[in-house]
Amino acid sequence: MAENSKIEWTNHTANLWWGCTEVHAGCLNCYAETLSKRYGKDLWGTDKPRRMIKDVWSKFTKFQKEAEKQKTIHRVFVGSMMDIFEKSMSLVDSYGKPLLEGENEFWNTGQLRDKFFNEVVPNSPNLMFLLLTKRPSNINKYIPESWKKNPPKNVMFGTSPVDQETANKLIVQLSKVNGLKFLSVEPQLEKVDLMVKANDGTDRILLDLVDWVICGGESGHGKRPFNTDWGRLLRDDCKKKSVPFFFKQIDKIKAIPEDLMIREFPENNL
Repeated sequence: MAENSKIEWTNHTANLWWGCTEVHAGCLNCYAETLSKRYGKDLWGTDKPRRMIKDVWSKFTKFQKEAEKQKTIHRVFVGSMMDIFEKSMSLVDSYGKPLLEGENEFWNTGQLRDKFFNEVVPNSPNLMFLLLTKRPSNINKYIPESWKKNPPKNVMFGTSPVDQETANKLIVQLSKVNGLKFLSVEPQLEKVDLMVKANDGTDRILLDLVDWVICGGESGHGKRPFNTDWGRLLRDDCKKKSVPFFFKQIDKIKAIPEDLMIREFPENNL
């Protein structure tokens, strides 16, 4: 977990647990999985436990106090090393010891998720939680029932399409969720057109279904190429539809062209 995150579109990152399973092409060079293997943690895959992050709760309290003192809103990305809307998985502690039912307060990731939804979100009025998932079809399965009619104002639900196929699929799934919504189109692997009609039987276009668009290329070992014109297309379409646009990076090495150095945020209406 990080304070003053190096991820440009958030103030902080927070993780309830560590570990995940690959979903689509965007996961191929996952930095979180690479880091997990580097530290000898076997946390990736449908049959692997997730590692509980014990100090995350005190960090949320600290983030809230800091933002309240500054009389501002801090964005918190949940989470950089996990997918909060992954199905419930078993847990291990920081030493790799399984957390068993009857012996521990928590023994699966669903319990951590519920604690976050029911205790942290309503008690953090100065934090805007950015809940990014590659599994938007799971959101309505796991959020509190009350959120479906009255979504919290300090939560944005996001998903990560990387090409046209995943955009067509994931954005429509995300649109079924009530509340603020955003896209993190990264790592962007091809041209993505958000002005096409959603495949949901309506006349809506994909861009009309979200409140914020982030995009960027891949970094690190094995990075795949990024064409800056892909970013310009999203930039121009967002401008036409008055949707805030944030360009993150080409590859963390190449300089961002001046015309793409656009880093807009949605308004905070908390």
